Amino acid sequence: MGVTMFFVVPPQYYQGPVSDHFDGKRFYNPGKPAPTSFLDTLRWYATRKRQPWPEFSDLQTVDIPPRRVDGNQLRVSFVGHVTLLIQTQGLNILTDPVWSERVSPFSWIGPKRVHPPGIRLADLPPIDLVLISHNHYDHLDLATLEQLWQRHRMRIITPLGNDAIIHERLPDARIDARDWGQQVMVSPDLTVYLEPMHHWSARSLRDRNQALWATFVLATPGGKICFVGDSGYGGGDNFRHIAARHGALRLAVLPIGSYEPRWFMAYNHMNPAEALQAWVDLGRPPLLPVHYDGTFQLADNGYEMPLADLARELQTANIVNAPICSLKTGQHWWVEEDGARVTAATCRHDKPWQPDVPGNPVSVQ
Repeated sequence: MGVTMFFVVPPQYYQGPVSDHFDGKRFYNPGKPAPTSFLDTLRWYATRKRQPWPEFSDLQTVDIPPRRVDGNQLRVSFVGHVTLLIQTQGLNILTDPVWSERVSPFSWIGPKRVHPPGIRLADLPPIDLVLISHNHYDHLDLATLEQLWQRHRMRIITPLGNDAIIHERLPDARIDARDWGQQVMVSPDLTVYLEPMHHWSARSLRDRNQALWATFVLATPGGKICFVGDSGYGGGDNFRHIAARHGALRLAVLPIGSYEPRWFMAYNHMNPAEALQAWVDLGRPPLLPVHYDGTFQLADNGYEMPLADLARELQTANIVNAPICSLKTGQHWWVEEDGARVTAATCRHDKPWQPDVPGNPVSVQ
């Protein structure tokens, strides 16, 4: 957005009635303490102890997805960070798409990717829908959205207020902005619900919490998919709400990264122990962790620390054969309709898609 946009007083992103999570000017997490402040951010930067991360390197695997996946088949490709290509019911859906080199208001400074995207932009199939969970730069990347819009003219669904940010860059973009508890019928085979998540928003020093954040639940004939882009655990009530409202899930996507130091990150990001509890709250569906893969260094935890911590938490909780799939960037997963049959040993697919073998994942024990 550039230096000027970062520091000027922004427009009011959303104007609407007061609610239990909107005070007329800013959104908030009802019944929760205030998030960390700008002064806390300065304290973190002054005292942070970054764990080692590698230099930029290419990927061993780059996915070349099929043009469409029909019916109840479900194919999920890990592009990186929290960007997924979800293919089902003949639709191609991207979550929080980021293909940019940095996640920052500036092109010359800020977190820089250490791996390329797991799918090249040129290899994407026709994109029908983009989901934007909130406005942080590692989730709402205007440069990427502009490239996608020029190529695909896709529909965008996002929480309230984020449409104003996108329309400033893409005035003619097709955007459905919705509140918590609302939904968008995309097709007869897909309805997207927006549910609460425990987070916050800002793109500059002056627009804190002027745009909403949300979890998405995608309802299809083959089952429901829950996508959480970023969230603190927040006591777990949001996850229990989703379980109560939507029932059994075919797939849950939960973030497990960028969680150290806890005094600063706990409000914003779950650590693996909390993500595991959120998974339990959701009813233990097949789980795809995100936000851990080492695309961008956004916190102080080490490069391989999230998956190691998750493995330790599973061991401590004596959870074995859990349907948890930890993909590497550029890998994909054909998700079974019967989630009970999915195990970590059968969730990964290292080879690019082949037209004559569209079926089950391979074992990588």
